[in-house]
Amino acid sequence: MDAPQDTFTWDDTRPPSSNVFRAIKDITFGSIAGMVSKVFEHPFDLIKVRLQSQVLDPTARFNGPIDCLVRTWRNEGIRGLYRGLPAPVVGAMAENATLFLSYNELQLLLRRLGSHPLSQDPTLSQLALSGAGAGAITSFVLTPIELVKCKMQVQMLAPNRSAAMLSTSTGYTAAVTSGVASLKRTTLPGPVSVFVSVIRNTGFRGLWLGQTGTLIRETGGGAVWFACKEFVGIQLIQRRAKSHGLRLERKDILPLESAFAGACAGGAFNLALFPADTVKSIMQTEEELRPRGKGVPARSFFGTAKEMYRAQGIRGFYAGCGITVARSIPSSAIIFLIYDGLSKHFTL
Repeated sequence: MDAPQDTFTWDDTRPPSSNVFRAIKDITFGSIAGMVSKVFEHPFDLIKVRLQSQVLDPTARFNGPIDCLVRTWRNEGIRGLYRGLPAPVVGAMAENATLFLSYNELQLLLRRLGSHPLSQDPTLSQLALSGAGAGAITSFVLTPIELVKCKMQVQMLAPNRSAAMLSTSTGYTAAVTSGVASLKRTTLPGPVSVFVSVIRNTGFRGLWLGQTGTLIRETGGGAVWFACKEFVGIQLIQRRAKSHGLRLERKDILPLESAFAGACAGGAFNLALFPADTVKSIMQTEEELRPRGKGVPARSFFGTAKEMYRAQGIRGFYAGCGITVARSIPSSAIIFLIYDGLSKHFTL
């Protein structure tokens, strides 16, 4: 009776006819969770990207996350902290919808291939593998959206280049104040303009600049994120079931348990493969901050990583890591709190 299987069961024996409704649930609930969490975390993500983008600069624009936050607020106000928000909101909706849908479907596939009864718990390795597969699939959706987001988040750091590109169409002019541009006229290209510009200059293939970094981050991070959340969540449910003499299922997770497990997963995700994200951010903002000569090919993922190591060593790969982990803990808690809560109250 003390074994985990005696107090905890996996309730996933729904008929095949429910597959479509399960997919709709994953897409809808994942989208809502992603949208809410992104609105909360975007200012912190903006600070992270700006800190990452200066790794290869001879002189750092900011002395740390607090300095970056203060200067951004002073020169750009609340709008500056939410610069580029539409793209990541769409991205977060697409990311979490794809993640949860892929994760649940891959989980069922692995259990069927392994002749694992659906009435029994999946193993932790199956959960991790499903998370890794879901992350890999999601990376191809996420890279173009993150490319637009990162470019918009550093627009104010490259006033001369922005002015050159926009002077004929918008009359944009800017001046630099304390490392952050101060606009004379708030006319910066929006997400659609940035998206079209990327296609015009580099073709559709250019939308996947930094895909290697996103793939590494999402594949490894997906395995860590889902496995950590499931492991912590199951441990909390089993502890409650044992202490109260109850027979509980996975769906019986309490809001606080879901939030705590999600918080642990968020911190673990970003600590696991943060360097890959830093390399990706530098690649995606190079055109704005360190434009290369015409006809000079962009650096590869590993070429960029080598240059970063020569410039700042291991430390450079963790630029913005602290603020990223700090914001990912509550953000991930919000995602699972909303997703699990909606799943529990709206069973399809």
